Amino acid sequence: MEEINKEEQAVVNKQEIQTTNQNVNDTNSTTTTNEQTSDGVETKKPPFKKRKPKPKTNPNANNAVVNQQKGEGWITDLKKAHLINEKIHRDRLNPHYKLNLNTASKLKITPLGGLGEIGGNMMVIESDNEAIIVDVGMSFPDENMHGVDILIPDFTYIREIKDKIVGIIITHGHEDHIGAMPYLFKEMQFPVYGTSLPLEMIGSKLDEHKMREHRSYLRAIQKRTPIKIGEFEVEWIHVTHSIIDCSCIAVTTEAGTMIHTGDFKIDHTPYDGLPTDLHRLAHYGEKGVLLLTSDSTNSHAPGFTRTEKTVGPTFDRLFAGAKGRILMSTFSSNIHRVAQAIERAITFGRKICVIGRSMEKNLDLAMTLGYIKFPKDQFIEAHEVNKYNDKEVLIVTTGSQGESMSALYRMAIHEHRHIKIKPDDQIILSAKAIPGNEASVSGIINHLLKAGAKVAYQDYGDIHVSGHASQEEQKLMLRLVKPKFFLPVHGEYNHALKHGQTGIDCGVLERNVYIMSDGEQIEVSPKYLKKVKTVKTGKVYIDNQLNNKISDDVILDRQTMANEGVVMIVAQINENDRTMAQRPKVTSFGLVPDKQDKFFSKEIEDLLTTFLENVKPGILKNNRILEDELRKVVRKHCTRKYKKYPMIVPTIFVQ
Repeated sequence: MEEINKEEQAVVNKQEIQTTNQNVNDTNSTTTTNEQTSDGVETKKPPFKKRKPKPKTNPNANNAVVNQQKGEGWITDLKKAHLINEKIHRDRLNPHYKLNLNTASKLKITPLGGLGEIGGNMMVIESDNEAIIVDVGMSFPDENMHGVDILIPDFTYIREIKDKIVGIIITHGHEDHIGAMPYLFKEMQFPVYGTSLPLEMIGSKLDEHKMREHRSYLRAIQKRTPIKIGEFEVEWIHVTHSIIDCSCIAVTTEAGTMIHTGDFKIDHTPYDGLPTDLHRLAHYGEKGVLLLTSDSTNSHAPGFTRTEKTVGPTFDRLFAGAKGRILMSTFSSNIHRVAQAIERAITFGRKICVIGRSMEKNLDLAMTLGYIKFPKDQFIEAHEVNKYNDKEVLIVTTGSQGESMSALYRMAIHEHRHIKIKPDDQIILSAKAIPGNEASVSGIINHLLKAGAKVAYQDYGDIHVSGHASQEEQKLMLRLVKPKFFLPVHGEYNHALKHGQTGIDCGVLERNVYIMSDGEQIEVSPKYLKKVKTVKTGKVYIDNQLNNKISDDVILDRQTMANEGVVMIVAQINENDRTMAQRPKVTSFGLVPDKQDKFFSKEIEDLLTTFLENVKPGILKNNRILEDELRKVVRKHCTRKYKKYPMIVPTIFVQ
């Protein structure tokens, strides 16, 4: 019995020891000094024996198993993963660490047109040794610029750096980006790089100005293929706009990469199926972009700009409901808009007649180069329109802005040689009035309505869509490119200011955003952006009839004559007795009514008599000084009595 009890006791002791050891292992305890022999008997270690030092471990590792069981270890791992992902987000949103901060290279950006206005776009990108020009555009005059057809940028700064310029970069074929090219080439010539359609448009302009030999400077490029132009590596990236074959450009230099969007919108479903190349923009964004200059025109418009295909269903409804001829007018450069109208015309069995010099030229270029394809037998000439029933004709023409010399305007007032507006005509004005043209557009609509035609304009919300990016598209561009510095361009000051705020909202530091003005030269490097100087800029007035410049003083004189009138004085004076040999001849225009001419002449005669009595003797010996003094006296009189500042033209003969 005692042996059995001893064996049972030994088993119990063995189980207790195993349980104790298990607890020790679970708690990583080091306080136990008991050991179990092979026969189950407990022995004690000598108290004097020195313990071996244990390897260093994380103090928190002792509780790893327990924490794991409680979920605390899992939370720790999640926190570590979050910190890693947070750093990844910072790096991807701000890839500025990829810029070379040790470089001494820098870029200078000098806009010569296109800021604080719509049109006249021209910008110089300059390194220490070389420079390129981006676009050479024109703008249109206001109503006070009498006899002026177009405005072009002042080329003074281009003349100063002529030897540095290695090429001209073209983004697209709109007049406000290429219209001034012939006038620049009359003074100096540089290689011109761009896609096919803009280059052919420039070539056509050179032909008109009898400079066909300068076509040799045109260089066609391939998109997505960087090329070296001097020190600059330039790549054209496809974007959508209201004209086909539009590009933004990436300019890579030692200082870093600059992205210039040109005019753009992000149309995911364009008419030709070629959306904006977002992948290439993102490619440069991942590499790290030093500077972004971006289109600001629609910066106040929320959301997205509607796709060009939006107008298609509207055309369908109008074509289906038309009882007579259809006359569609839009911008001559909007080839895809015209193509959609032609497509509907063919569907509804209508022949197409294209009227308007610019419309004919642009459509012919697009079809010749293969951008759009339509059978030529569907097109007829203007003199053939009357051979067809009204339901069988579509007339595509210019004049959407109410220009007095446009084909549509002449049709409306019955002055066109072949086409006159009929009561059953359906007019489609697929365009929006350019700021300043509202009165002209309203005027042509009135003429069309008086002729009895139906006019589809603003009452159809989807009859026109913009070619410029709205806020959400601007945000997408900023997020794709992720620039360190941001310069809003193309638009009025309020547009640029709003766009700058959008840039700040999209992660660009406020100190890295600058609102430029024409003539301001901005220097940028990976470390800083600052204004360094202001260059001479402005507008040059052009008379298209003569293809000549008009002097500033001529324009000022015209404005004065139009607004204030003119007074011409012819008089003979006796130097000795300071009297008039005979009554002066006084003629005025735009100052007083015709019935008051005699009274006004008497006023000037009395004024001249008093002037001669009090004039200094020496002045009579110098005709130029004498006429200047008389001019001041007459102007003072007109200002005091008539509240006008007329042009005074005195002619004095001293005997």
